[in-house]
Amino acid sequence: MRISKFFLAIATLMVLMSATLPSKEERTSQAIQKVMDEFQAVGISAAIVKDGKIVYNESFGYKNLEDKTPLTNNDVMRIASISKSFTATGLLQLVDKGIISLDDDVSNLIGFTIRNPHHPDVPITLRMILSHTSSIRDKEDYFTLDHLNPAVYGDCVESYFKYKPGEGYCYSNMGLNLAGSILEKVSGVRFDDYVRTNVIHKLGLYGGHNVDSLDNSRIARIYTRRNGEYVESTGAYRSRANDMHEYKFGYSTPWFSPTGGVKISAHDLAVYMMMHMNYGKYNGTRIISKKSAKVMQKPIWTSAENGDELYGLCLKEFNDYINDDKYNTPGHYPVGHTGGAYGLNSIMIWSPDDKWGIVAMTNGYTSVKGKSFLKELTNAIYNAYIKK
Repeated sequence: MRISKFFLAIATLMVLMSATLPSKEERTSQAIQKVMDEFQAVGISAAIVKDGKIVYNESFGYKNLEDKTPLTNNDVMRIASISKSFTATGLLQLVDKGIISLDDDVSNLIGFTIRNPHHPDVPITLRMILSHTSSIRDKEDYFTLDHLNPAVYGDCVESYFKYKPGEGYCYSNMGLNLAGSILEKVSGVRFDDYVRTNVIHKLGLYGGHNVDSLDNSRIARIYTRRNGEYVESTGAYRSRANDMHEYKFGYSTPWFSPTGGVKISAHDLAVYMMMHMNYGKYNGTRIISKKSAKVMQKPIWTSAENGDELYGLCLKEFNDYINDDKYNTPGHYPVGHTGGAYGLNSIMIWSPDDKWGIVAMTNGYTSVKGKSFLKELTNAIYNAYIKK
């Protein structure tokens, strides 16, 4: 009888303890709030994927500081360089259809000569510009193709590094804006319309490159820190409505920023991520072939010298990012991309091994010496929800 009472007491205690312990969702929200407080973030949206499902999606802080409007899961914000993968996905659709090849000379695709004057006989291929191995360098203004056009800038020597195309790595926004222009020219569809129709809408999602095609009430404002105060980065959502009469098809494409212009919610970015986690397919809808999806995720540039990244086609492997030894071992690195511009920061990262993924984005934060906002946020989410 005493033994029965003892076990009953233990069972009751365990029930009471389980009732008071925070759930994984609660722990995750607390961890995100802690990072938000430390970095004085304006707003954060996050989503977690596990085993093919979105298991967590929450938003914190404000989408508009002036009105103190709360940020919601329905709101969209610019995600900067994660957008590169949308451009690559569109181009891989054309590769899958046999319209173009990754090893095509981009000169033949864009309609004017693209050559590094240091290596004039070496073709620059589509694969090179999508993997940042083309030797094309960013100019002060990479939102125009003029810097690559010999008819405008002669030999364009200042637009290239001296290394041989394909034999070096340097991250190039200009190269990705060129890639978007090629997508537009070859497909015959304006770039923003192509990606919205063939990638975003095909997945049943909301968002796009063109701010004029979006509901302004759903857009989270972006803020940067200046003289100790947050100031809205109005350039993050620049309208081109009044300029479109001057638009040159297949040339003015950088206006829509193929390198960094997608606006989307954390939830919908997580769905897009699941498509890549499933190697090109989501919920029965195939966006790109399994072969193309694997090509995007496999690093082409594998040197870690001088801070180079393990970069594929607009997706990369993250080494030394997740604070867990398993994911810092070759062959087990997480995959994805980050973004940062105008004061925003964003990340899309997943484990091909263990089928988890994290999406997180902020519309403004304050730097903390010796710390990376994105790395701190990602690891806080990982530790709270995913780590066993």
